[in-house]
Amino acid sequence: MSSPQSSKAREHILRKLRTGLERATLPMPFPEVAHLQPQDAFADSGASMEETFATEFIKLGGKFVFCDNEQDLLDGIHSLYDREDWQQLLCADARLLRLFHNNKMDFVQPADPRASGADACITDCEFLVARTGSVILTSRQPLGRVASIYFPVHIIVAYTGQLVPDILEGLDGIKERYGDNLPSMINLNTGPSRTADIEKTLVVGVHGPKEVYCFFVNK
Repeated sequence: MSSPQSSKAREHILRKLRTGLERATLPMPFPEVAHLQPQDAFADSGASMEETFATEFIKLGGKFVFCDNEQDLLDGIHSLYDREDWQQLLCADARLLRLFHNNKMDFVQPADPRASGADACITDCEFLVARTGSVILTSRQPLGRVASIYFPVHIIVAYTGQLVPDILEGLDGIKERYGDNLPSMINLNTGPSRTADIEKTLVVGVHGPKEVYCFFVNK
């Protein structure tokens, strides 16, 4: 059991440490970049945001489909469903589901996370990030926590207004959209699921979809 004197000495030392930490300041290692915007840190390729996103998304193993309009979207989804010979294609977004059903595409069914045998699931997204080829998803979307990771194939439908140059603009958009009521999960999806944990061999589709499609509607 420590004596009152040793306790006082220990408290004196701790007090000095606290005071020193409060006063200590470390210089910023690169002060010249403090006020840089994200676009200032990367070389401008001269490509449009659409081209940049498509290029980066494809580099990551994604499959990008450009659609001039929603009719192209419908035709593309129908063609993909027939080509892959899928038995069950689900949709987690109510507006998109209405669009499919209004155009006689009844093979697209409402998403259910218990449908373990489904071949693929269609979702919307919050934003597309051009520079990294990433997709921002949140828990505020229908089945936002599971639809993008539970099924073998993830199909994302996005529109021109959802494309942003960098992650910062995407997060700013989330803040503007939801204000103080931010989603409990904000997920940055970058390509199909992959891991190299097992003997440093890259394996795709271990923790999520093996294939990720982005149908980008120019509207």
